[in-house]
Amino acid sequence: MKLKKSELLTAEVKHLDIKKYDVVALVEAMGQTAFQGRNLGRAAQIYNQMLADPDCSVILCLAGSLFSAGLKNVVLDLVNHNMVDAIVSTGAIIVDQDFFEGLGFKHYKGSPTLDDNELRDMAVDRIYDTLIDEDHLRICDDTIGRIANELEARPYSSREFIREMGVHLDRHGKNPESVVLACYKKNVPIFVPAFSDCSAGFGLVMHQAAHPTKHLSLDSAKDFLELTQLKVQAKETGLLMIGGGVPKNFAQDTVVAAELLGKESPMHKYAVQITVADERDGALSGSTLREASSWGKVSTSYEQMVYSEATIALPLIAGYAYGKGSWKKRTGREWGKLFK
Repeated sequence: MKLKKSELLTAEVKHLDIKKYDVVALVEAMGQTAFQGRNLGRAAQIYNQMLADPDCSVILCLAGSLFSAGLKNVVLDLVNHNMVDAIVSTGAIIVDQDFFEGLGFKHYKGSPTLDDNELRDMAVDRIYDTLIDEDHLRICDDTIGRIANELEARPYSSREFIREMGVHLDRHGKNPESVVLACYKKNVPIFVPAFSDCSAGFGLVMHQAAHPTKHLSLDSAKDFLELTQLKVQAKETGLLMIGGGVPKNFAQDTVVAAELLGKESPMHKYAVQITVADERDGALSGSTLREASSWGKVSTSYEQMVYSEATIALPLIAGYAYGKGSWKKRTGREWGKLFK
């Protein structure tokens, strides 16, 4: 029997709350085992070292369908508890998933065995076993276009535009549990170097089509310059990378960019990556952190790859660092103020 759209979109994806669970002993025990359990235990310790290091700024890199899968509040807790100082992400996570939920919309439980042709006819989009109402995504697209229409017609970095998205949620949002909103309030800059590759792209296309001679545009080189300026000012940095792709390379490349600008900037002192990608095909997402050292980007002193799916590994690593409590001695770096 064919389900109706209203029947299909009923069971909401519930976001994990790392504050409810003490996983410290479990993660430390995993660190005494083997394979990815041991790797995860060491990665959690390295992340906690980043937080305990008074000179270290933490850059969180996000790729993959993370927030739609229930990890939004994990990242939200990292922001709210000064466990992250800057974010580099794909557009889908920040716009289609976080901003989308900030507007009051939801992600729903589905199944990978559903008939995708039927889903298309109902205007339902599928991400493996998660479902999204396409009609709600169109509202998200339109909202991005309206924000662009209200801003000065000039080139913007993605950080600048995402800050305006935070302003919009602060005034008109329906769900206060938003990473975009929290970062706006705490001056944690968010960079999305491939910003048009998501609902923001649709909204900006509509904006530019409606204003062909005088419109807002996104400047990816300005993104690169701003994050490089942050790296130069921060000096010591640690990378916590979930997935790979553009955010991973964008954050790593700031060391090389600083050198080309004639600035002193050390390699990223700490680096952790959670990925399911394989290094043997030569692609970026699976390339090891030791390989990044050959490019002068990442130090090999404190680096760890964890070959695991993010919904399993991130709550354990983040929960461990939260439980250890090193964040309690940290103050927010407020790197967003660097660009005012």
